[in-house]
Amino acid sequence: MPERPRVDAVGFVVDALRTRPWARRVLSGISVGLLLLGLGLLAYPFATNIYQDRLQARLDRQLASPALEQAYRERRVGTGDSLTRLRIPALGVDVVVVEGTSASALRAGAGHYPETPLPCEQGNVAIAGHRTTYGKPFANIDRLKAGDVVVLETPIGTCTYAISRAPFIVEPNDFSVIDPTRDRELTLTSCHPKGSASHRIIIRAVYAHDGGA
Repeated sequence: MPERPRVDAVGFVVDALRTRPWARRVLSGISVGLLLLGLGLLAYPFATNIYQDRLQARLDRQLASPALEQAYRERRVGTGDSLTRLRIPALGVDVVVVEGTSASALRAGAGHYPETPLPCEQGNVAIAGHRTTYGKPFANIDRLKAGDVVVLETPIGTCTYAISRAPFIVEPNDFSVIDPTRDRELTLTSCHPKGSASHRIIIRAVYAHDGGA
């Protein structure tokens, strides 16, 4: 039985590019598309950081406003509005946290889970934050260790929490970490590893005292 000739894929492509103008146009279009995609992927984190920086300036002003203080006291802070300032001295983090953890709210960099207590109140206060985009306030929370402090400055007062254990990892759908607790605690959550949503990194802290660090 005669042997079937093998198709030289590379030769076919080269021949098509040499003899068919449309093939050259297609290849050029693909090359340009891949280039634009690559540039977009590189520029996206930079663009989100610029956006978050401008948004934080507005949120900072809102946090200091009498209207926001009144809304906070009446527990009617809207999704995306300033809720508290979060500072982590060990990491140099200083970010205004908004109410809500929707995609739009988290463009501020960090957001409060609305089903959890307000900052400094009894129970498990939970806050989510970005690690690689939108200012990446939680970029290095994996470096936190027991004894490091987190300060929450609200429109009506300030309190300090102390990290109680090393950071730990959970599945992305494990929401038990924000379950209610009897004592005053703080839970910080973010994606893990950086650039992936395959897991969540969790920081657990316990109330230390009123006032700053």
